[in-house]
Amino acid sequence: MSTTLTTAEPETQEGPDVDARPMRRPRRSPWAALALWARRGGAATLVVFLPLLLTFGYFAWWPILKSLVLAFQRTDLFTEPTWVGLRNFERVLADPLLWTAAGNTVWFAVLALVVGFPLPILGAMAMAELRRSRQIASVLVYLPVIIPPVVSVLLWKQFYDPSGSGLFNTVLGWFGAEPVGWLQDPGFAMPGIVIQATWATAGTATIIYLAAIMSVQTELYDAAEVDGASVLRRTWHVTLPQLRGVILLMLLLQIIGTMQVFTDPFVMTGGGPENRTVTLLMLIYNYAFLSGDFGKATALSLLLALVLSVVSAVYLRLTRSWSES
Repeated sequence: MSTTLTTAEPETQEGPDVDARPMRRPRRSPWAALALWARRGGAATLVVFLPLLLTFGYFAWWPILKSLVLAFQRTDLFTEPTWVGLRNFERVLADPLLWTAAGNTVWFAVLALVVGFPLPILGAMAMAELRRSRQIASVLVYLPVIIPPVVSVLLWKQFYDPSGSGLFNTVLGWFGAEPVGWLQDPGFAMPGIVIQATWATAGTATIIYLAAIMSVQTELYDAAEVDGASVLRRTWHVTLPQLRGVILLMLLLQIIGTMQVFTDPFVMTGGGPENRTVTLLMLIYNYAFLSGDFGKATALSLLLALVLSVVSAVYLRLTRSWSES
């Protein structure tokens, strides 16, 4: 007589598996989370960085908060301020020189983008092809950046000297041309400032682009060479797509920077000729230090900050999909 042993199969339970449901973490109280953060070294980090945070807050954020009050007051910082409400903004918007300065600032930004934005990219691509002299080229490209801005402007002001002793007029004299009043001509003044500003600041962007290019995977270039792609095709289909995020960020920074130009036109032309190089920051300077109306100057500063914030938000919104693709 044989006996067959059978193993009973476990009964299957219909419905959702109770054990398969994710376990919920118990909620910590804010005090428990704070204590855990302190035990993990957060308190020590805060103590180390607290002097830096206080210094930065006092010299950076406190003036911004103070300006929110000054914009609604009439003061010269010496007498007792008087509350005027929106009167400062009304006086700024009623100033006919405001729209001239705004137009000049936008014109400077457009010229700087057309002239100065592609040059660092092209320079970085050319330097990336170098092998032995890349470091020397990097030093030469970055050299104008370490020159103090005022010194750089004064140097180029001598180059633009309207007499025959100026560098550019000397070169024109070699070909028998008459001297040109570069900074005295309303048509040449702003382009001349843009050329100087591009020369003085392009080195930083070039080094940033060069670092981004050097971080591109070499396998991409090897694959393009195997496919028979030329240098231009490798640049268009490999280099530029890899630089997309850096290019978008640098473009936004350049827009913000060029809208705040001050030193170059202030030292080089003083706003002339015929107010063709007066910028918004020069107008703010005139309000504050020539007219002594700090409330009006602060109101224009807030308006400029508001415009730049809106431009930045719109720019980031429009380029979000392109930068993430």
